[in-house]
Amino acid sequence: MNKLLPTSTAGSLPKPSWLAQPETLWSPWKLEGEELVDGKQDALRLSLQEQEHAGLDIVGDGEQSRQHFVTTFIEHLEGVDFEHRETVRIRDRYDASVPTVVGAVSRKKPVFVEDAKFLRTQTDQLIKWALPGSMTMIDTLSDKHYKSREKLAWEFAKILNQEAKELEAAGVDIIQFDEPAFNVFFDEVNDWGMATLERAIEGLKCQTAVHICYGYGIKANTEWKKTLGSEWRQYEQIFPKLQKSNIDMISLECHNSHVPMDLLELIRGKKVMVGAIDVASNTIETPGEVANTIRKALQFVDAENLCPCTNCGMAPLPRHIARGKLQALTAGAAIVRRELLGK
Repeated sequence: MNKLLPTSTAGSLPKPSWLAQPETLWSPWKLEGEELVDGKQDALRLSLQEQEHAGLDIVGDGEQSRQHFVTTFIEHLEGVDFEHRETVRIRDRYDASVPTVVGAVSRKKPVFVEDAKFLRTQTDQLIKWALPGSMTMIDTLSDKHYKSREKLAWEFAKILNQEAKELEAAGVDIIQFDEPAFNVFFDEVNDWGMATLERAIEGLKCQTAVHICYGYGIKANTEWKKTLGSEWRQYEQIFPKLQKSNIDMISLECHNSHVPMDLLELIRGKKVMVGAIDVASNTIETPGEVANTIRKALQFVDAENLCPCTNCGMAPLPRHIARGKLQALTAGAAIVRRELLGK
C-alpha cells in the first residue's frame, strides 16, 4: 500500500450478542452446527463492514470465528488434550485452566484458511490475518510430552509456517504473529524465541508482522501494569534482535502507556504499527489525541513506515465503544496525513 499512515487494528473486535456473550473472553458460542457456521460468517461480514465504514485501510476478520486468539488455533491440532486440563500461570500474571500436551503436536488440516478465503471474497482491501506466536502458545498450555518450552516452541513454529503459507496462498497480504509473551520472557526470546519466530515466517513472500503488547484490557493485565512503574521499558530487551530480524512490521502499545517513545529508535527502518488506541478503557479517544500519539511516534519512525493501529485487540469492549475508537483512529491519522502532505 502506498497510502501514507495506513490504519489497521491489532486483531480482535467485539462479537455480536447473538453469536457470543459480549465483553467476555473465551465466551461460549450461542449457536450450534450449521447455524454456528453461518453465524460466524455473518459476524465476519458485519465486522468487515464496520472496519470499512470506519475507514480502515487494512482490514481483518475481527477474529469473529475464534473464541480466543490462542486456544482456537491449538484446539485444531493433534497431540493436545482439551479434556485433561491443568491450572497454569499465564505470562507470570494470572492462573487459567488450560489443555495439556500429551503427544507429538501436528496440524492435520488448515485451521483458518477457509475463513481467510471467505474474507478475501468480501473485500478488495489489504487483508491482515493474526496467528498466535509459538512462545505465547506454549505459555497457554501444560506440557506433559516434550517437557521443554523450547522444543515445543520449535514444533509450533513449523506448524505455524504451514498455516501461514496456506493463508498467503488464500490471498492474505499481511500475516501477523501475536507474541505478548515476548514482553515477559526476555531471556527465552533472545535465546530461542526470536529464532522460532523466524522459522514461522520462513519462505513467506507476503508481509509479516509481530504484535507485542501488554495484553487485553482485562483486570489481570491492568493490575499487572500498575506494578511496572513510571516507565515501561520491556521493549528495550527485545527490539535490538527484532530490528535485525526478517520480520517486516512490529505492532506495539503506545497510547496511554508508560512506554518511552524513544525506544522506537531501536527499530528504525522497520514498519511500525503504532498503538494509538487504548483498549483498556471505555473512553473513546478524540481524533486529536490519536494524532498526538502519531506525531510523537514520527520523531522515531519514518512516516512511510508508520501504521496507526490499536494497542491490542478489542474483543472485551462494548461494540459501540469499539466502533467509536476505530473512527477516532482513522480521523486522527487523517489529521496527521494532511499535515505531512501539506494539505
